[in-house]
Amino acid sequence: MRAVSDGSAGPQGGTLLRVRGRSVAWVPPLLLLVGIVLVDFRTSSNFRILSWIVLVPGIAAAICGVWGTAVYAVLAPLTYLAADAVLPYEYEAGLPDLVLAGIGGVLATLACVVRVRGERRMLHIQDVAETIRRTVLRPLPPGWGGLDHAAVYLSADSEARVGGDFYDIQIGLHGTRVILGDVQGKGLGAVEAAAALLGTFREAAYHEADLTTVAVCLELRMQRHILMRAALGREEGDRFATAVLLGFPEEQPGALDAVVLGHDAPLVVGPDGVRPLPPGHGLPLGYGELAPAEGPPPLLHVPLAPGETLLLTTDGVTEARDGEGAFYPLAADVAAAVAADPGVARPARLVDFVRERTLQHCGGHLADDTTVFAVRRRAGVGNGVGNGDGIGRKRS
Repeated sequence: MRAVSDGSAGPQGGTLLRVRGRSVAWVPPLLLLVGIVLVDFRTSSNFRILSWIVLVPGIAAAICGVWGTAVYAVLAPLTYLAADAVLPYEYEAGLPDLVLAGIGGVLATLACVVRVRGERRMLHIQDVAETIRRTVLRPLPPGWGGLDHAAVYLSADSEARVGGDFYDIQIGLHGTRVILGDVQGKGLGAVEAAAALLGTFREAAYHEADLTTVAVCLELRMQRHILMRAALGREEGDRFATAVLLGFPEEQPGALDAVVLGHDAPLVVGPDGVRPLPPGHGLPLGYGELAPAEGPPPLLHVPLAPGETLLLTTDGVTEARDGEGAFYPLAADVAAAVAADPGVARPARLVDFVRERTLQHCGGHLADDTTVFAVRRRAGVGNGVGNGDGIGRKRS
């Protein structure tokens, strides 16, 4: 994920032309100015290029700040006057080219003002986008909830910071809960849906004893969100989200609860190999009304050995295609990597491996937003609310 500029190397400084933290954006226009004068002096009367000096403020406008461009806008005609004055009369370019240099300097300065304002606006938009990203995909402290974890989010849009993929870890009264989901569609509508679902997850996962109840709360929240958006005329009414919910009960350190809601089943990755969780039969969030008689989604209760990592991905990984259209073989690739080096099963290494292999498989051209999220119980560490966020267990 691309980092956000803090503005210290903002539009005034030429962010790409810096040496040891100092801007050197003024150097290319100066070299051009000196070069034009030297070439003009060393060529015959049939090749007069002194009037090219009008290019100097234009180059400055593209890479320098407003004040730097203004300096060149003044320096260019002054240099023109000085250079033209030392030439014999029959070689002088005269007033028309001097006027051209002056007008070019004024126009270059105005263009630089427009450019700098646009860059400042873009930096502001990027900072706003980063704030949204940190709100939806909040930073997670190391060891949060008694879990080792690592995650990476890759946007299919190189200019975007956040999309419809979401994930989180929530400490609660009944153990630690984990979510990873993918909202159908793109754009701000998908971001709004992801934010709504995460807000509900953070509250329900804290209070509710049953993981299936958390899933029901998410389904109700998705339906309410769709109704609101449709009432505002901003939604077609068919948006949905797939998700995986994981629960790590404190009283059962060797077990895992899972609810799979239309999402690919997570992989359990350990030194002994890779196995998928049993596929879930829950409908995607937003589709609960299609089968109201089925009741809550099924809860999977799965044994989990020490050192085993849960690998959760969105379909940007499993649907990544190579040049021949073949999907990325996630499970087989991870299994081969773990067989060669069991240390790959650690969350940080596992996420890095899947990220690199996915990008390699699709040649760096992602067709969809991509999230890779890996979690593992910390050995000998509890994961309840009294073990992480400082909120007492008596709170209801």
